[in-house]
Amino acid sequence: MLTRPDAPVGRKRILTPSATALVAQEAGIQVFKADRVTPELARDLAATGAEVGVIVAYGALLKDFALQALPKGWVNLHYSLLPDWRGAAPVQNAVLAGDTDTGVTLFQLDSGMDTGGIIDVVRTNIQVGETSGRLLERLTELGITLLNQALPAIESGLTSPQPQPDQPGFSNQTDRWNLAALPIRPASKPTREQAHIDWSKSALDIERLVLAMNPEPMAFSSLSNEPFRIIDAAALGSTDWSALESESETDHLPGRLRFEPKRVLVECGAGTLLQLKIVQPAGKNPMQAIDWARGATGKYLNFDFAKESN
Repeated sequence: MLTRPDAPVGRKRILTPSATALVAQEAGIQVFKADRVTPELARDLAATGAEVGVIVAYGALLKDFALQALPKGWVNLHYSLLPDWRGAAPVQNAVLAGDTDTGVTLFQLDSGMDTGGIIDVVRTNIQVGETSGRLLERLTELGITLLNQALPAIESGLTSPQPQPDQPGFSNQTDRWNLAALPIRPASKPTREQAHIDWSKSALDIERLVLAMNPEPMAFSSLSNEPFRIIDAAALGSTDWSALESESETDHLPGRLRFEPKRVLVECGAGTLLQLKIVQPAGKNPMQAIDWARGATGKYLNFDFAKESN
């Protein structure tokens, strides 16, 4: 088993093994810990007698000497429909883009970034209101099933990886997964600055941001100069401002909070409203937005509109 080195965790920065390492150790499996595969590590992996290597979210490209260390090479389980969303954060990017479907792709690893020949694909719909965390869990379950089905064929040498649409050797005639119809978008890891909410955007855009950034790095704004996380929210769409219980005026201000008896709303761009569901004020645990609102002062509060860093 190859996994990342122990990393500092928590406020005390205690060195902690990865979850993968802990499971392997409990099962009595030999564990190698490294951020990259060196020639020495490649020889150690080959000496274990492993026939094929399986990579899931390792985060480092393998060089040719590593790719050739095992008799049947390496396969990678990627959480998108390749060639779309190549990179480190396919799930977050798919949710952020508002994609309606995604999947897992098992492919033969090569020296490129998620460019190897495809062994098999499983598709799934992205559910309404699904966070990146929940989608990641579902894709993991699909990936486990896919691996269990594919590994015996890989071990027996019965697989015939299909080149990806933008790679040499691709043929529309053998494109049994209809991959040529997919876009090709990079899936870079979101930064904390990208998780900062811009209330001038539409409520739908902000809902997608909230869902995509959950559980990491979490969408946030600031309220009274304090960071304020939005953990779950739903767009309500275009709004008839005069029909709202909390206000009879027709104007609106992006970032302004509206407290109603059974819900908490935020005015967004393009005349839209976002309903807050779960929030986390500074120094507090996550809570239902309506529970937080009971302790909030004033009929209206405004999230800071400027996108300063917190």
